[in-house]
Amino acid sequence: MGKTLIEKIIGRNTGKDVCPGQIVTVNVSRVMIHDIFIPFVAEKFEEMGFEKIWDPDKAVLIYDHLVPASQIDDTRHFKVGNEFVAKYGMKNIHRSDGICHQLMTEAGYVKPGDIVFGTDSHTTTYGCVGAFSSGIGYTEMAGILGTGELWVKVPETIKVTVSGKLPENVTSKDIILKLIGDIGADGATYMALEFHGDTIENMSVASRMTMSNMAIEGGAKCALFAPDEKTCAYCEIPYSDDVKSLRADSDAKYVREITYKAEDFVPVMACPSQVDKIRPVSELKGTEIDQVFIGSCTNGRLEDLMAAADILKGKKVAPFVKLIVTPASRKIFNQAVENGTIEILSEAGAIITHPGCGLCCGRAGGILTDGERVVATNNRNFLGRMGTSKVEIYLASPKTAAACALEGKIVSA
Repeated sequence: MGKTLIEKIIGRNTGKDVCPGQIVTVNVSRVMIHDIFIPFVAEKFEEMGFEKIWDPDKAVLIYDHLVPASQIDDTRHFKVGNEFVAKYGMKNIHRSDGICHQLMTEAGYVKPGDIVFGTDSHTTTYGCVGAFSSGIGYTEMAGILGTGELWVKVPETIKVTVSGKLPENVTSKDIILKLIGDIGADGATYMALEFHGDTIENMSVASRMTMSNMAIEGGAKCALFAPDEKTCAYCEIPYSDDVKSLRADSDAKYVREITYKAEDFVPVMACPSQVDKIRPVSELKGTEIDQVFIGSCTNGRLEDLMAAADILKGKKVAPFVKLIVTPASRKIFNQAVENGTIEILSEAGAIITHPGCGLCCGRAGGILTDGERVVATNNRNFLGRMGTSKVEIYLASPKTAAACALEGKIVSA
């Protein structure tokens, strides 16, 4: 019987013929720890009695949620992280370069076929380059740091096929929001989402990242795109026969298959306060807003900033509306400066912040209060995420978000 992509990746790693439901021990290619969890990882690592990291070069520590510090205790995380790095010889450290999920692929830490774990649920992002990546807790992370291994259950797979050409005002964000709305927030629990179709093939790696990033919002263990020439160009590796083999067999067995026509998609939003509460933007038209956030590990890439700039060019943000733009990495910020995107956004009235998580995690840079509404391009709209529990968060694409910023209310791009 043919194999799905997740079965092939795990099988190659373990040297076994694996099937869904089997529990196997995998050899970890790379791990990512972010600033929020490093104190807990460090404490658990030493509590377990480990004296060295299995391979310091395979561990990456990224400060992104808490930089710059907005609360006094944030500095404790930096101090513990720095001490851990020095004690155990870690070399891959990023203190202000951007969001962990952007950096892991951008900096070349993750390649097709890798198995990667991180202390953040949106570690599913790296499936955009054909890697099995998933979020774990600090106890599991401490165990990997000491052994280089982790046991996993081989996931079942849902095949999602999208074919055709997307309408001009629709993006990959609309596709993944629509899918989450259709399957529900628990519809893919501990399953792999595997994406197919010419719509997917024509997408940039950045657009695929948006979709793999949000797979966890449907409960998925991972989300996978078969690597192609675009993937290899992005990862700066040859498009070899080995890479070409990383795709599902034609007779692979799926637990479910979902098919879409690209032409049927419309701009959508996730409404407060559930990520699977999806509505067409046309049904929400006219809802007044107070703020717009464009950024995060979901939609803070260069193509996202450029899409917003195309809509905002030569225009001004609506009075009393704050538009906050946060590039996903320093590299993206610099690229956006060089090609004029930042200037366009700034001239339109946007507040440009340093690269990082920013408002997405509600730590700094634009939190709101009771009764206020925000249209945001990030991945979660849970109660209290961007301020008080009475803030209403609508999730949308950068195109839709930029259009809303111009009007001061929800509109289609």
